[in-house]
Amino acid sequence: MLKTFIERPVLSTVISIIIVMLGVISITTLPIEEYPDIAPPTIKVTANYTGANAETVLESVIVPIEEQINGVEGMTYITSTASNNGTAEITVYFDQETDADIAAVNVQNRVARATPLLPSEVTQTGVVTQKQETSALMFISMYSENDNYDATFIQNYLKINVIPAMQRISGVGDVSVFSQQDYAMRVWLNPEKLASYNLIPSDITAALAEQNLEAAAGSLGENNGESFSYTLTYSGRFKDEAQYSDIVIKALGNGEFLRLKDVATIELDAQSYSSNAMSMGESSSFYGNFPN
Repeated sequence: MLKTFIERPVLSTVISIIIVMLGVISITTLPIEEYPDIAPPTIKVTANYTGANAETVLESVIVPIEEQINGVEGMTYITSTASNNGTAEITVYFDQETDADIAAVNVQNRVARATPLLPSEVTQTGVVTQKQETSALMFISMYSENDNYDATFIQNYLKINVIPAMQRISGVGDVSVFSQQDYAMRVWLNPEKLASYNLIPSDITAALAEQNLEAAAGSLGENNGESFSYTLTYSGRFKDEAQYSDIVIKALGNGEFLRLKDVATIELDAQSYSSNAMSMGESSSFYGNFPN
């Protein structure tokens, strides 16, 4: 073979030119992507059962949802995790050729079947189903050298000012913050005081749900021939510690009432203390950008 090419240089030249031309044509037709889909489509289902431990979350949240999701079209395997802070995460992996949007819809339909089987505390906070890429574009840490700004302040600054802008960037599908330090009104119950008044935590929860709510107040003067009608408004959900402190738990008699501040300590602080981060010796908040 080599002798043939040596003795016939014209043939060798022609073959070389043909190979080069085929290479040029192939380059122009090959697909090129900045971020090719090398990971399989992934759908993530998250739920939160406040106050429950990992075993309770597993039995009352993850098992009912997994039973419904299992066998969804195109699924290859499924993983799940339950944590002691009440968080449940179920990740469903699909075949590479499966359309991620269609997979998300199919999983959402399966999750809807399990909703009636979940505790009311879970359905009230919601079960979220969304596409989730396993590979991140980047991980970012934000911190402040000013000691007045702790990790809780930084995370809420991120959610208000930074994350919405990040989510609008082309190619970014999701921005995840790796902590649960949103501002929340924390109610620390005193077990001894609860026992002295024959109360249990569910009594406090019921009082909070009854008195701290948003509702349509209605209007006056619509059907009696008045020239004007008046729309009723009220303050809605409580916004500060003093309002929560004055929530009435029950009547004690003689015109006296037991209020929330009598059996608990109320403060505005982080929603969860289960995780924290440090960067350059300062309290910080980490988040990751994931492609769509």
